[in-house]
Parts: sequence; C-alpha cells; structure tokens
Amino acid sequence: MITPGYVRSMAAYNAEMNRRLYAAADRLTDAERQADRGAFWSSIHGTLCHLVWGDRIWMSRFAGWPKPPVGLRDSATMIEGWGALHAARIETDSSLTEWAATVDDTWLAGDLVWFSGGAQKELRRGRAFLLVHFFNHQTHHRGQVHALLTAAGQKTGDTDVMILVNGTE
Repeated sequence: MITPGYVRSMAAYNAEMNRRLYAAADRLTDAERQADRGAFWSSIHGTLCHLVWGDRIWMSRFAGWPKPPVGLRDSATMIEGWGALHAARIETDSSLTEWAATVDDTWLAGDLVWFSGGAQKELRRGRAFLLVHFFNHQTHHRGQVHALLTAAGQKTGDTDVMILVNGTE
C-alpha cells in the first residue's frame, strides 16, 4: 500500500539522487552533456531535461503546478542552458518535497482524471497508483543518466534507496 511516508521517502530519494547526478554532470563540459549518446532522450542534458518536464507535468495534475511550456516530444529541449536546467531541478525538487509533506491518506485514496496527450484521451486512475508511476518514471530515466555518466567516466556514489533515505519520512 502506498502511504504518505512512502511519498515523502521517495521525494527525498528523488532529490538526493538528482543532487548526485547533477554533481557528476557538473564535472563534464557542456558539449559532453549535450552529446548524443544514443539514449531515448539523446543526451545527458536531454534526459535530465525530460525528467524536469515529467515531474512538472505530473505535478500540474497532482497539485495544480503550471504545465510545462512544451509537450512531451519537445521535453528534452525545454531548457537549453545547463545553469537554467540545474536551477529548475533544484526548484522542482524543493517544491516536490514540500508538496510530499502535505500528502495524506485521504488524498492518496482518491482518483485523478486528466487528459493524456500521449494517449490522446481522458484517463482516470487512482492517485496512489499514479504516484508509483511518477516515482518509477524518475528512477527509470535517472538510471539511464547514471549509465551515461558512468560511461563518461563520472561517479555518483551509492544509488540504493535503502542507503540514501531512512524510510521513515
């Protein structure tokens, strides 16, 4: 069962892993971050940009945040400069952590209805289930970035959730 504690723990894990990935990516040149490395979103920068986009599109549904200014197909190019992308990540993680602190059992028990651009139809799903997708999406693409950074000779340190958060948030 998804609980408010799970949401807070995963938000903390998300923020910590993003700090680690961005620190490793900071050690690369902009050209290295922008290089097409064969990933689904092309580059380290593109994949990290897509992650900001994904977090913001879901938070627009969960909490009324403004929708990103571009659609899914353009998500990898939504933010051009590294400094701007890094700042957007920090702000997104901070706001997501603040929001996670407000999630309660009543909110989790409800449904979310939204129009999915990807599916081109209105969908209804349980919020708790959608949060599993939300955090899984982050982990999936961060794993891709981790592999790209490792191939570029960078290290992030531990990535295991049970090492990075205590699970009692």
